[in-house]
Amino acid sequence: MNDIFWNALVAGLALSALAGPLGCFVVWRRMAYLGDTMAHAALLGVALSLLNVVPLQVGIFIVAGALAWLLVTFSSDTRLHSDTTLGILAHGMLSLGLVVLALLSDVRVDVMAYLFGDILALNFEQVVMIVGISCVLLAITLWLWRIFLLATVHPDIAQVEGIDVKRVRLMLMLLLAGIIAVAIKLVGALLITALLIIPAAAARFWSIAPLQMAWLASIIGAMSVGAGLLMAFQLDTPASPTIVVAAFMAFIASWMIQRQR
Repeated sequence: MNDIFWNALVAGLALSALAGPLGCFVVWRRMAYLGDTMAHAALLGVALSLLNVVPLQVGIFIVAGALAWLLVTFSSDTRLHSDTTLGILAHGMLSLGLVVLALLSDVRVDVMAYLFGDILALNFEQVVMIVGISCVLLAITLWLWRIFLLATVHPDIAQVEGIDVKRVRLMLMLLLAGIIAVAIKLVGALLITALLIIPAAAARFWSIAPLQMAWLASIIGAMSVGAGLLMAFQLDTPASPTIVVAAFMAFIASWMIQRQR
């Protein structure tokens, strides 16, 4: 049980460190539905992998990357709001994935496993993979932090400085696609989407600067992972939903404290 706990904790902390800053961009851009949209689209990537076209993670990344390109392309059309575009693509890609999976009559797929995952089932090799890829994606995020921030908060100033805002948005969404591709089979779409949005939203109550909000989001996410795992072991509840409950409690506590102040 010690190995199970520590494997889950290390993987969760690695994902929290990456999800913190990326989740801040999702919150700042008011695209909280983006994580769910990519997670839903990932089922189409699962279908491609079951057709033996590509490996699982590669299939999910390709589909999520295509979704990111479509989002950036549609964003240039002023007749479509971001929430409308996300709703269209989320339901369209999810339905397409389910249809393709249904056509695979000789393959049985547990869709719930991809939605909720099982963080307690991680082995050492999977933990190493999550930590390694999370570190690479986090390094890229921090390296391009100023460009990402400027293109998100002040797109007009970014264009004046010669930054291709559309390309930067695509790069940011590809990073989101990367974390979802790595995590969806192992910890589930529910956990990774929650780690992207809830800690960032909670950190916003305590932050006065963008970088401070990013670090606080990672810290709140890490605390939620630790508290959720301890609660799951003590109460004998599913680990991933319990981690989400811990993050939700952190958000409610932050909101109530700041409201009183």
